[in-house]
Amino acid sequence: MRSGIVTRKALFLMVVIVAALVAADHDQVSGGIGTWTAKMPIPTARAGLAVGVVDGILYAVGGDTGADPYLSLLEAYNPTTNTWKSKATMPTARSVLAVGVVNGILYAVGGISKHVAGRILDTVEAYNPVTDTWTTKAPMPTPRFGLAVGVVDGILYTVGGGGGQPLTTVESYDPATNAWTTRAPMPTMRNPFFAAGVVNGILYVVGGSCCNPGHGSRLLGTLEAYNPTKNAWTTKPPMPTPRLKFAAGVVNQVLYAVGGETDDGLVGIVEAYDPIANRWTSKAALPSGRFLHAAGAANGILYVTGGVSAHKGGAPPNDLIAYFPRDLLAFKP
Repeated sequence: MRSGIVTRKALFLMVVIVAALVAADHDQVSGGIGTWTAKMPIPTARAGLAVGVVDGILYAVGGDTGADPYLSLLEAYNPTTNTWKSKATMPTARSVLAVGVVNGILYAVGGISKHVAGRILDTVEAYNPVTDTWTTKAPMPTPRFGLAVGVVDGILYTVGGGGGQPLTTVESYDPATNAWTTRAPMPTMRNPFFAAGVVNGILYVVGGSCCNPGHGSRLLGTLEAYNPTKNAWTTKPPMPTPRLKFAAGVVNQVLYAVGGETDDGLVGIVEAYDPIANRWTSKAALPSGRFLHAAGAANGILYVTGGVSAHKGGAPPNDLIAYFPRDLLAFKP
């Protein structure tokens, strides 16, 4: 009789444990605070795209599908309805561009295109979501790709990138005058494909590699902060995981560095920099590693989409096959 009671107690305990595990797994999938959740996939899988946010709507611009390396696509995601819509195509098809938003207008800057002589672009095109139209603006003084963009007080800042060689160039664009101005150069030379974000009026630039691809290039965790008012740079604590081809976004005045490529390959690592505390912390990783993706923040949630990922396949079994994921992932701090 006693052994029967013990058995029933053991079974009851196992049921409780299993139920707790299932509940915990459900919380992870359904999306609690600090976890990644899947939203409606982007209609067109692509890498080298850029994402901008206007009035809580995410706009995915340009990129590369593999089959078509230069896209003019513009697709918009509404977090409230969890739906995507196609919008007016960008006049210049391109990939590895950057975008910034000023006063409700999205600006697409630089990149690479097969349709333009020299391929590396100085092109600036502005999208108005209200009229669903594009207009051409004054070209960027320095053609480049793989650059970073940040907006402070209605001025768009373009930082670094590639234009035949790695650049430290910083140029600002004022939509009110449709004119460009040269600013203090970035202290650290970086190859293309680093990232940037603006927190409390300061532009933060992080990661990348230096100095020549394939010739002693090393990954960087370097974090540098640009103060537009002083036109000056300062150095901050480095990102714990040096990498390139990652994405960055700002939520609740914290800068998030998401995914990318390290010396060990693709990673889903997420690290966050808090300028007030002046330190980095680790956050929940992406479900899988990826690079050349894009990020945008809306209503306190960080969204990541596009890029190139990999899965096991082929022969031998552990070989990795690159693919373009369509998933849209959301993170709520």
